[in-house]
Amino acid sequence: MKKRIENITSILDKHKAENIEVFDLTDRDYIVEEAIIASSLGQKHTLALLDHLKKELKPDEKFNYVDESGDWVVIDLGDILIHIMTPEYRAKYDLESFLGSLGKVKEEEI
Repeated sequence: MKKRIENITSILDKHKAENIEVFDLTDRDYIVEEAIIASSLGQKHTLALLDHLKKELKPDEKFNYVDESGDWVVIDLGDILIHIMTPEYRAKYDLESFLGSLGKVKEEEI
């Protein structure tokens, strides 16, 4: 799992995602073991980050579901959820507070 998370965060970082946070939800009452939140630079960048993840993670990762809009993309890898949001959406929905109440932020935050 750690290697997968490092690979995902590395791809996001390489393609200029900002404020990448990883939440360890193992042993919590939640639908996944890990959640990643990253900010994009805008709507086009959000979709570009999704494209980079698709190209660089496949075929090693199975994308079970992708919900995409220009402001917020959610990628379901089964045991990992990735949220890529514009800064406005990230501030508006404040997932960090919700996920932080479930699990701790990993120390290797980027």
